[in-house]
Amino acid sequence: MGPAGRYIRSSLRRRLFWWFVATIFVTVSAIGCTMGLMSHASGTGWWREYERLQSYVSRELGTSWHDPATRDGKLASAAEVFDVDAELRDVNGNLVSRVGDPCEHPGFKAPVLRDGVRVGDVRACFNHRRHAPYGPLRTVLVLLIAAIVLSAATGKIARRIARPLDELTETVKRIGAGDYSARTKLGCNEPGEIGVVSEAVNDMAAKIEQQLKDQRELLAAVSHELRTPLARVRIISELGRDNGPTQKTWDDIDREVLEMDALVGELLASSRVQFEALNLRDVDVRDAAERAIERAGLPPEKLKLETSAKTIKVDATLLARALANLLENAKKHAGGADQLEVRDEPGKIVFEVHDRGPGLNGDAGRVFEPFQGGTDTRGNGLGLGLALVQRIALAHRGEAFAHNRDGGGAVVGVRLPTLAGA
Repeated sequence: MGPAGRYIRSSLRRRLFWWFVATIFVTVSAIGCTMGLMSHASGTGWWREYERLQSYVSRELGTSWHDPATRDGKLASAAEVFDVDAELRDVNGNLVSRVGDPCEHPGFKAPVLRDGVRVGDVRACFNHRRHAPYGPLRTVLVLLIAAIVLSAATGKIARRIARPLDELTETVKRIGAGDYSARTKLGCNEPGEIGVVSEAVNDMAAKIEQQLKDQRELLAAVSHELRTPLARVRIISELGRDNGPTQKTWDDIDREVLEMDALVGELLASSRVQFEALNLRDVDVRDAAERAIERAGLPPEKLKLETSAKTIKVDATLLARALANLLENAKKHAGGADQLEVRDEPGKIVFEVHDRGPGLNGDAGRVFEPFQGGTDTRGNGLGLGLALVQRIALAHRGEAFAHNRDGGGAVVGVRLPTLAGA
């Protein structure tokens, strides 16, 4: 491939431009050939008119061949009407009469017949003396204007077609360079597949941006939360080294290790949700609720089962994490859970924790937002537990909810489809 080929192929706009030019040229040529063939086949068109003109000139000049004055007058009149140079010659080729310049390359030639006998020939050509300075220039000018109009039209069409792809390419390059806020402005308003692709690219960039944001927030929150138990473990260790370890020392260390283990568990659960690594299986509803109550250190009387469902198709580990976080949230912000209720709704199972705490302040939906400036809407803390609950619910095609409870306190829970992974 030469430089010209590489130049054209380097841009879709150039390829479209030259394809349009070639298509128009081939189309015009095909139309001209078709019209010529049809005209020749049907015996009509300019060729038949040419034959009629030959017959007319031959007859008119033949009737006055032996009358030089009349014959020359008709020849002069025809030359003036058609703006040509004309001449008559006899059968031997000798010049009989001429109007204008000699006609060396006649564009029109016809035999002159008198009573069916050829007595001479008439020849005609354009008057080059008058048309020579302007004819070629006019032709070149017309062709130049046609080329400019054609180039402008095809260039505009090529740009119109290639512009969305150019913008889409630029957006993808920006995303590849790390600018995940880049978006195309085409969207579904652009017709055809380009609009669909643009919408898909925007959705992809939004999901990548959100995932990276969630990762940064989660890692920052977990690292922040881990510092507290680690600092306490260091203090307990120093006290034990100075005063000697006691049973309380070991109990304090165990408590801090459990807290760190819970934080790491939340990190792992969040990663599984983010990468949609769910292990769905049938889980016994009663057993899952009883285990959550037991692990939270609550008496069995705190569990209220009002469901006829025996099992639910979920990721058992993530469901356990969601229930543990709901109970832990009540413990941190409301002095403990008053009740864990499991009940039915059409096509769904609801797990909700009731408490007798201060209730929700402001927008209840904000309790599921992580990292609200170091506090959530119910008190101190980062609120990562409920943020993870919401993500687990969404991963199972469900939802998380929170609202104030009649008589004081709050209700926080999840609503999962009976076949939560479906």
